[in-house]
Amino acid sequence: MIQVVRETHQTPHAVQVRVARAGGANRYGEPNFRVVWGGSRLTWIGGLWTDRDGNGNVIREKSELRQVPKYVPVDRWHIERWVPPESYGSHELWYARTTETDNGIRIPALGPFPSRGEYEHCFTIQSASGGFLPLTSAACDEVVRAVEWARGRSRGECWAAIRAREARYGRESDHVTDEVLSDVV
Repeated sequence: MIQVVRETHQTPHAVQVRVARAGGANRYGEPNFRVVWGGSRLTWIGGLWTDRDGNGNVIREKSELRQVPKYVPVDRWHIERWVPPESYGSHELWYARTTETDNGIRIPALGPFPSRGEYEHCFTIQSASGGFLPLTSAACDEVVRAVEWARGRSRGECWAAIRAREARYGRESDHVTDEVLSDVV
């Protein structure tokens, strides 16, 4: 028997409350934003699956729906934003776009239609180099505020903010380089 073991974590209640307060509630009274551990957040994926034993030998191939971790890396905290069901189109359009056929078997590759909406990835809490960072309420608050701020801006304003940030980073990097080189001379 194959047993899959994943590291899972529950989001601390204090963090859930702060993120919910910062982002407000959706039409179902659920938070617009939430924090999840990558290995704990599963999603439906349909298709042809190949199961292997410990030596890598194929045990079986089967077309089916399976729940798998939704986010990579799985060992990070991720912030999600609720997306309403109408963003995915109609039921018919969803299935027309996401159903795959394998050996005559029709499989909804992305699982069932998200009739109550779905939480989608918004931000991964990690260092600039991609390393692990612990979950803090303050970090979550800042991410939610930044996302909400960006939603109220035009695409041009967002691009201008990105260009300004990159220019600022460039100036800061040049300043640090100048300081390091001046100490060498």
